[in-house]
Amino acid sequence: MTKVLHTESAPAAIGPYVQGVDLGSMVMTSGQIPVNPTTGEVAADIAEQALQSLNNVKAVVESSGLSVADIVKMTVFVKDLNDFGTVNEVYGKFFDDHNVANYPARSCVEVARLPKDVGIEIEAIAVRK
Repeated sequence: MTKVLHTESAPAAIGPYVQGVDLGSMVMTSGQIPVNPTTGEVAADIAEQALQSLNNVKAVVESSGLSVADIVKMTVFVKDLNDFGTVNEVYGKFFDDHNVANYPARSCVEVARLPKDVGIEIEAIAVRK
């Protein structure tokens, strides 16, 4: 049975999709752009954008009762692959700050454009153990 995930701690969907779905043993988030769910603002700095996107993913995953430690796969979409090093720094610190023993598998892809012209979008898959 599929349960639709929704939390006020992540930005609302800006199209015909949901923030995430809980399939019982697995949770999948939609891509999370770096919109602050409280203010609706997007920071100009890619490091701040990366952290906001990660926090938005975290909020959706946690709305299912899982945690950052349960994330097994992430896909990162960046508008400029020259930001790869900065994104990696923020990404590594995020998981270290959450005491995650092993980083999840990950893909990073440069794309031509993202919604709201942001610099990054991140999606995740988490597994209920």
